[in-house]
Amino acid sequence: MMLFIVIAMTFVLTTYIEAAMALASYDKLEDGSFAGEIKKLPGVIAFARTLKQCEAELRSTLEDWILVGLRLGHELPRLARVYFPLFPAL
Repeated sequence: MMLFIVIAMTFVLTTYIEAAMALASYDKLEDGSFAGEIKKLPGVIAFARTLKQCEAELRSTLEDWILVGLRLGHELPRLARVYFPLFPAL
């Protein structure tokens, strides 16, 4: 039974990250670097020298944001019909 939960969570996590990254917006700053954010997810923002690096930094920030939110028991915003029901801490 535990294996099923782990597999299901992996799929949901991947889908959630993909849905969130689809909402990302990027701006080129005056110094030529980039800023990226996911407005629907407060605090998910990143800065980097190139757009590709900014996308990678934003994904990393998003992953950390999700893990901290789940660890603290926060209900994460629903994105594209994907959400994390609250589970008791493991």
